[in-house]
Amino acid sequence: MRSSLPFLEAFLFLLGPAAGDVTTLSPEPSPRGSLPLTEFSPRFISGSSSSSRGSSSSGFGFSSGSGSVSQFSNFTGSKDDRGTCVCSVALPDTTFPVERVERLETTAHILSENIKTELSKVKEYVHLISIYEKRLSNLTVRVEVMEKDTISYTELDFELIKIEVREMEKLIIRLKSSFVGSSEIVDQLEVEIRNMTLLLENLETLDKNNVLTIRREIAILKNRLKECEAAKGEDVPATPPPPAPGTCAHGGVVNVSKPTIVQLNWRGFAYKYGAWGRDYSPQNPDNELYWVAPLNTDGRYLQYYRLYNTMDDLLLYVNARENQITYGQGSGIAVYNKNMYVNWHNTHSIAKVNLTTNKVAVTQILPDAAYNNRFSYAGVGWQDIDLAVDENGLWVIYSTEASTGNIVISKLNDTTLVVLNTWHTKQYKPSVSNAFMVCGVLYATRTLNTRTEEIFYYYDTNTGKEGRLNIVMHKMQEKLQSVNYHPFDQKLYVYNDGYLLNYDVIFGQQPH
Repeated sequence: MRSSLPFLEAFLFLLGPAAGDVTTLSPEPSPRGSLPLTEFSPRFISGSSSSSRGSSSSGFGFSSGSGSVSQFSNFTGSKDDRGTCVCSVALPDTTFPVERVERLETTAHILSENIKTELSKVKEYVHLISIYEKRLSNLTVRVEVMEKDTISYTELDFELIKIEVREMEKLIIRLKSSFVGSSEIVDQLEVEIRNMTLLLENLETLDKNNVLTIRREIAILKNRLKECEAAKGEDVPATPPPPAPGTCAHGGVVNVSKPTIVQLNWRGFAYKYGAWGRDYSPQNPDNELYWVAPLNTDGRYLQYYRLYNTMDDLLLYVNARENQITYGQGSGIAVYNKNMYVNWHNTHSIAKVNLTTNKVAVTQILPDAAYNNRFSYAGVGWQDIDLAVDENGLWVIYSTEASTGNIVISKLNDTTLVVLNTWHTKQYKPSVSNAFMVCGVLYATRTLNTRTEEIFYYYDTNTGKEGRLNIVMHKMQEKLQSVNYHPFDQKLYVYNDGYLLNYDVIFGQQPH
């Protein structure tokens, strides 16, 4: 029938039959020719489209070309005045979900685009990984080459430096022979060249990256040697030879050398306060027991110290004996005859510590001594009581309330720590940056600037005389936390903001 079921035809078209099939709606004749059409059976029928009129049918069936049939219920049908079949169908819940399919297609499209984007990223990452893999492989090869070549290159550099140093040694020998008597400048250069040789050996063992630093030092020494060679024809006043180690056959301190930077203290940059030196034993003066005692970072407590049997051990940080104490205060530390002398924490007492056992052997009150930053040195706290050693033994430098802060010097019995004798000076202790003793003479320093100190004052306990000096001391950092003199090697051991320095002491000629 033509256009009799428009809705069903549209619906069947949406379902999309198989290719070549034609959808037809055929009412089946009702039994016995009854007129009311109460049921229809829509079917998918393969073949040409046709329609027929008839009586009521039991239902509609949809038949595909394969012969399958889907039955629908819940529909009504009738015939109008013109004999046209009209039916009403209520589709079941199994209606094809067109909107859902559309949403699914949209989502699938979005996912497909996202996947394409991620795949492009993956391809890019794979490409980058291959590049980095090649770079890493090349870097590995280069590192292996550097590991092999660096040693030989560094060794070659050190060999060249050694040759230069040997040439300078030969030159200094020629210069000495050309002078009448002895020249102070040439002697000092000889000492510096010797120090350079030792430093070169140490650096070759410790750090092979300091070749450039050594080259700079060599260049400076070469220039100085050239200046000396140019001036060798001039008259140079002869200087007396240094006095025998451990004796006082000289005219006192007249100068000090430039500092030799030994190394940073073993605890690091943060430990700016402390002291170091070499043990002096009159019975065994050439004993090489070195000690390093950095204070805690508060600049007050002495908790750990180390002992080294040789300077090489100290330079290489090997074979150290590390000890701990809990009662040291300030950097006014001294070591004499294998005993360490310290200010007992929070008191005006002195403690004697046996370095062999790390046990306190003796404690003794220092009469009337001010303590706990009452009269410490300028810029250095907790050093009201400063112990010192010289050719004559053990000394203590301090102040009292009665002296109104002026320096007081006392000679101590190194066994019992009893005061043997006392001298009062006119020098105000808080205006002094540090002090040391040489042959019974107190030498005091003050700060000129961040790189220069001056030995400006002396007090001779042998004669009771005091006076002014003008001896310049160069330094590496701003503050001198401690200065210790060693009678045998005639050096000053200085703790300079965490760095260990030493100076050669130059003595004047003894008056006749």
